[in-house]
Amino acid sequence: MTDTLGSLLGEAASILSRAGLIEPRRRARQLVASVLDLTPAALVGRPEQLLDARRVDLVRLALRRMVDREPLSRILGRREFWGLELALSPDTLDPRPETETIVEAVLGRSFDREAPQRFLDLGTGTGCILLALLSEFPAAVGFGVDIAPDAAITARSNAITLNLAERAHFLVGDWATAISGSFDLIVSNPPYIARAALAELPREVAYYDPCLALDGGPDGLAGYRSLAGGLPELLKPGGIFACEVGIGQAPAVEQILRGSGLTIEGCEPDLAGIARCVLARAPGLVAQKVVGMRRLPV
Repeated sequence: MTDTLGSLLGEAASILSRAGLIEPRRRARQLVASVLDLTPAALVGRPEQLLDARRVDLVRLALRRMVDREPLSRILGRREFWGLELALSPDTLDPRPETETIVEAVLGRSFDREAPQRFLDLGTGTGCILLALLSEFPAAVGFGVDIAPDAAITARSNAITLNLAERAHFLVGDWATAISGSFDLIVSNPPYIARAALAELPREVAYYDPCLALDGGPDGLAGYRSLAGGLPELLKPGGIFACEVGIGQAPAVEQILRGSGLTIEGCEPDLAGIARCVLARAPGLVAQKVVGMRRLPV
């Protein structure tokens, strides 16, 4: 029997429903449309369309992976973030919508979007935060650091695809120890899951995101402590540090940053109203425009 688009969609929804996934029909539509590169209109407008065996096999293979709780973004190898399509790899965290709160928080500060500023992203992963910011600040240059070589390679590849490679540079290193210089803005989404809670994470996260990007040590705050010590030397006077935090962690992270001599600027909520991005400022005057840039030593 030849499969049609409608029959395959029904099959996918039925399998996902039996597997206990929520909203099986919506997920089925997303999966089939993404794998077959169809628009929503094409997906529902021609249920009688015949599909060859190769295309049916592609959908069924992806369907088996989704039943095993692999996120669609991992199946496809890409994720949209801030309107940018980013490639993923096994060593990169799958960017979540709440991480866009960092970008929104920075844009809400008094940064001159036309100034040739210098940005630093510690624990860059896919490069999502840095690349999103560079897309908004056309005169800025950015540097991303990650301890995982494959993550730095993936971030570099994303920069090339997005035509940002001339302004985005990526290094392999352990937090701030890999870099020197001074920056108008430093951003980070460090691992912040307490080690004992890793076993309680949903399968979609625990099995498919790298542990290195999740494990925040015994209390979930180890990454912030590692970051905080290097911030005073890297931030220009008046420079901003913006970081993502887990649920309920904002007060503890603020205390860590105060201990490094930074002044807390505020904490921005994500779309769910959860305190998600802590902002702190280095002592001194608000950063002025940079008149020259030099490449950091690698």
